[in-house]
Amino acid sequence: MKKILTAAVAVATIAGSITISAPAAQAGDGLGVGLAAGLLGGAIVGGAIASSRPAYAAPAYVEGPPPPGGCYWRRERYWDGYGYVIRPVRVCY
Repeated sequence: MKKILTAAVAVATIAGSITISAPAAQAGDGLGVGLAAGLLGGAIVGGAIASSRPAYAAPAYVEGPPPPGGCYWRRERYWDGYGYVIRPVRVCY
């Protein structure tokens, strides 16, 4: 959401500055000015998106190592034909 908002503000700022500073366009000037504005705006927004930091996932539970020797209980996820189910499984080695 933060990136989308930043990109929208950047585009609005560039579009506003171009429309305010540009004099009244003649019939032959429309294509060149629009093309230049689009390329400049795309370069600025693309550079801002490319240089942003990646989003990381929230911390997740990580199961600790099993106790030394013997058996231990572990949670396993399996497909039962309708969806994934988590069940406790006793593991011995």
